[in-house]
Amino acid sequence: MSWIRYIADMLHLASMIILILKIRNSRNCIGISSKTQEIYLIVFCLRYLDLFFYFISPYNTLMKIGFISATVYTIYLIRFKKPYCTTYEPSQDNFPHLLYLSLIHISEPTRPY
Repeated sequence: MSWIRYIADMLHLASMIILILKIRNSRNCIGISSKTQEIYLIVFCLRYLDLFFYFISPYNTLMKIGFISATVYTIYLIRFKKPYCTTYEPSQDNFPHLLYLSLIHISEPTRPY
């Protein structure tokens, strides 16, 4: 494994932990987009489908499961866990993520490889 990938994975994991700690310590989720976290979750789940078919290494498997789990936990905190969910304002989180996801889904079969 490349040392550059290891550093990138650790920075990515640190950013997720910092986000979760920020939500828990401040006891609010003001300024955090749930829709962005949902898009991350979709990307991670689709990108890491190989977890069900190939075993590369324990490190690789744990990192992929960790990224997916941290994203699910962040969404849970923002959407459902009190008192954090009471500070989430869906009206302020107005990114049209379903529109973009549907456009990507429609355009994907036409993309040349």
